[in-house]
Amino acid sequence: MSPEKLSELRRRWLAVIVLCAAQVMIILDQNIVNVALPAIREDLDFSASNLVWTINAYVIPFGGLLLLAGRLGDLLSRKYVFVAGLALFTAASAWCGFADGQTSLLVARFVQGLGGAVTSAGLLGMVVTIFSDPKPQAKALGAFGFASAGGGAAGTVVGGVLTEGLSWHWVFWINIPLGIIVGALALRLLRNDRGIGWRAGADVFGAVLVTSGLMLVVYALVGTESRGWASPVTIGLGAAAVALLAGFFVRQAKAANPLLPLRILRSRNVAGANLIQALMVAALFGFMFYTVLYMQEVLSYRPLSAGLAFLPVPIVIAVVSMTVAPKLLLRFGPRTLILAGLPLLAFGLWLLSRVPVDGDYYLHLLPAMVIMPFGFGITMPSLMSLAMSEVAAEDSGVTSGLFNTTQQVGGAIGLAVVSTAVAARIDSTLADGGDKAQALTDGYGLGFGLGAAFVAVAWLVALTVLRQRAKPEAAGSDEPAVAAAVS
Repeated sequence: MSPEKLSELRRRWLAVIVLCAAQVMIILDQNIVNVALPAIREDLDFSASNLVWTINAYVIPFGGLLLLAGRLGDLLSRKYVFVAGLALFTAASAWCGFADGQTSLLVARFVQGLGGAVTSAGLLGMVVTIFSDPKPQAKALGAFGFASAGGGAAGTVVGGVLTEGLSWHWVFWINIPLGIIVGALALRLLRNDRGIGWRAGADVFGAVLVTSGLMLVVYALVGTESRGWASPVTIGLGAAAVALLAGFFVRQAKAANPLLPLRILRSRNVAGANLIQALMVAALFGFMFYTVLYMQEVLSYRPLSAGLAFLPVPIVIAVVSMTVAPKLLLRFGPRTLILAGLPLLAFGLWLLSRVPVDGDYYLHLLPAMVIMPFGFGITMPSLMSLAMSEVAAEDSGVTSGLFNTTQQVGGAIGLAVVSTAVAARIDSTLADGGDKAQALTDGYGLGFGLGAAFVAVAWLVALTVLRQRAKPEAAGSDEPAVAAAVS
């Protein structure tokens, strides 16, 4: 390989690393705050019912704006929309860290959610266009899959270290140097792309419909734990969200320049990959949430200990997604890997559903923390590959935004459903005379069992909906055919 081509290849891999680092930042932030919640509550005098809004204030704009943000990248410039979102996210993180009251923190978290959505919406679309050859593209998807999952698992570890070692402010301030470094490297390494133009897809009315509908969906779901599923508020918000989203799809079918071209969803693989991801993430949100609670509230782990207990998860994901998965993806194809990986996730969740009150980490938790990330490590890159398959270059941003949207909405729906069932089981055990530890263990066990059921449904979808793509020839050279995403 000539020195010029070698230099270009290195620049492309540096671009992949920058995009993965941005993904780690965004995903990390969604979990790092969980460990700091008790400290935030004590310092800013939050009530138990209001504390949840430190999470919801971020999740609602994040989940609602992903689709619109992805399309904006297609229309304007994926690079500069990404950098603008990153700047907003970093500035809002600083604001969160300096917040000295409840209102200030909640407003800052809302702005942070806006920045997170704009930053992350088009990331997957940029990653898959950096390389055209199957071999380096599979490796890039593996790295991005690790960034997505490893960032979430690492958030618990980092959150425990920062909260216990420094203060809760640092769970937000950590984003400042990371954001500056990633932003500077992105400006240097990512191609100065031009979008297809505002007139090619500026469906303002459709954008209002889908953004409002998605925000209402997330808002309705995150409030079910306090209001209940049958409350008039929940039903009213749900009906309004369904009406808005139905109106959006009617609009997309008729609009000359739709925000979400419905041709994207005509692909069985694209539609199936999004549905499978929604079900899988619905299970994994509960896994992350209730495993931490089990360790802290039942086994009496300190925040730092609970965080360190999660270390096997990102380590296994890193090894599998960046070394094993790319080779398997090239050899067997994405559908086969998905059908093999999902049962491992379901088995790990089933193991967790059987944890006792006096559980032992090495006997009852560690096996699942090895089996599940192995399954995730081979499944996620395959889902990403299928989700971006058969998609035109001008639609890659909105398709990436759609994939992220299904992740967030699927997680919100899953956690809402599981938390309702968990709360009911806890109350039932207490009413039957069980002590608090037993009630919590019973409730969390049910939550893990429901997660396993979600994954089982995802496996059935994969079996019946997905179609195996013809395996591309793994080119012997890592040189890309076209300069797609970096200069």
